[in-house]
Amino acid sequence: MIISRTPFRISFFGGGTDFPKWYRQKKGKTISTSIDKYCYISLRELPPFFKYKYRLRYFRQELSTSLSKIKHPSIRETIKFLKIKKPLEILHSADLPAQSGLGASSSFTVGLLNTFGAFKNQILTKKELGLNAIEIEQKKIKEYVGSQDQMSASFGGLNIINYYENNIEVKPVLAVEKNIKALEDSMFLFFTGYPRSASLIEKDKIQNVDLNEKYYSEIYKITCEAEEKIYNSKNIISDYSELMNKYWFLKKKLSRSVTNPNIDRLYKLGIKNGAFAGKLVGAGGGGFLLFFINPKKRNHFKNLFKKYTIVPFKFENNGSQIIYYKKDINYDS
Repeated sequence: MIISRTPFRISFFGGGTDFPKWYRQKKGKTISTSIDKYCYISLRELPPFFKYKYRLRYFRQELSTSLSKIKHPSIRETIKFLKIKKPLEILHSADLPAQSGLGASSSFTVGLLNTFGAFKNQILTKKELGLNAIEIEQKKIKEYVGSQDQMSASFGGLNIINYYENNIEVKPVLAVEKNIKALEDSMFLFFTGYPRSASLIEKDKIQNVDLNEKYYSEIYKITCEAEEKIYNSKNIISDYSELMNKYWFLKKKLSRSVTNPNIDRLYKLGIKNGAFAGKLVGAGGGGFLLFFINPKKRNHFKNLFKKYTIVPFKFENNGSQIIYYKKDINYDS
C-alpha cells in the first residue's frame, strides 16, 4: 500500500499567462501558494482473486477489466503514460471538492504520478512530477488547462513561476517571512458553489487568447509588479490589494462566464463590509471567493458569510509527498 498527499493551491496573480498558447509566444508569470488542504491517493497491486483488473474509487466507483474502459481520464491516461500492466486498486479522498478553483484535478494527477513513482521504486524530482502532469493533462487528456496548478502542487510553497517558450521555471519565495505571514493572516476564503462549467470557461479563454492580448499583457505586468512587491513592500496587504483589484477587473474581461450576478453580489458585500480586495480563485463562474481583510474583522466576515462554507487554512511548503509506503504481498502467478 502506498499513499500520497498532495496540496491544493491558491493563485494570486497571472492566471491565463500560464496557457501554452500564450507563453510559447510571449512570457508568462504566475504567483501562487499551496495550502494545507490536500487530496490523498492510495494505491496497491490488486490481488489476483478478482474478475476485474482495476478497482477505482473517487466520487464514483469503477470495476473494470480493461484499461481502455476506465472512465476517469487522469487514471486511464496516467497508467497508459507510465505503461503499467499490473492490476491495481486506486482510492481517492480529498479535503475540498473538485471543480472549485483550487487546482484539485492537477493535484490529483500529480499525486497519482507520485504514488506510481513509489510503486515503481523511482525517485522523481518535483519538476519531473509537474512536467509529467502537464503532459498528461494537456496532451493526453487534452484538457483546457494551464501549467500553473501542476507545478504548484508538485513543489508546494509560495512560488513565482515563469513560463517562456518550452521552459517553466519555479522560484520559491524565501526570506520574506513578514510579508508571507501578513498575506496568510489577511486571507478569507469561502465556497460560493460549483461553477457551471469551469472547463468551458477555460476553453473560451484559451480560444480567445489572441483577441484578449492586451488584457493578458496587462495581467503579466501586474504579476511582475506583484513579484517585486512581495520582496520589497512595506505594506504588502495594501500593495497586493491594489494589484488584486486591477487583476480582478482584467480577469472578468477574459470571458463573460468568469462572474455572474451571485458572485458580483457576494463580492460587493465583502467590499462594502471592509474587504480590501477580492477575486474568484480559479477559472471563474463559481468555486471559492477570496478576500483580503483586516484580521481583526475575521469574526465579522464569518458571520457575514455564515450561509457559505468558510475554509480556514495555512500555507504549506512541502508539495506532493509519499506519506505511507508498505510493500504489498507478492502473489505467484
